[in-house]
Amino acid sequence: MKFHIETERLVLREIRETDLEDMFELDTDPEVQRYLGNKPIKEKDEALKRIQAVIKQYEELGIGRWAAIEKATGHFIGWSGLKLNTEITMNGFSNFYDIGYRLKKRFWGKGYATESAKAAIQYAFKDMNLEQLYGITEKGNQASHRVLLKIGLNYVEDFYFENEGLNLRWYHIKNKGLWTNNA
Repeated sequence: MKFHIETERLVLREIRETDLEDMFELDTDPEVQRYLGNKPIKEKDEALKRIQAVIKQYEELGIGRWAAIEKATGHFIGWSGLKLNTEITMNGFSNFYDIGYRLKKRFWGKGYATESAKAAIQYAFKDMNLEQLYGITEKGNQASHRVLLKIGLNYVEDFYFENEGLNLRWYHIKNKGLWTNNA
């Protein structure tokens, strides 16, 4: 899958196996993993498996998270984008699209999560013609909570995700026709 979106400061493109070093750096940082229910990975093979899982999503579902590249430097800063959840049920939902992002710590607080997530919403509603999107955060992740609200999602409720033993927050946004193929 070839994918390319540009925002003011970012290029969003498909994640590739050549992103291995950057994905490994991202997923070994305990601060990045803090609210994700994941332990930091220890081996590059684990990062490669995650990359291959995203590539499989592209091939089988036509969508998956995207690499976020800082235009000014060309640096991989993390990932952002959409995911079609087909294998798990969360908060009573299955087969739903969610919006997500994960950035290297040194890129936190610069507005990149908001910028990339806005582009993902536009892509979901304008290009994919989705009717709605969901967002999920761990209850204590106030930074992600603020991003989801800032990009237009509405907080719905807290819920307990038994599979991972996590207290999560559920968010939702509907396509209100603001993005159309003619817009």
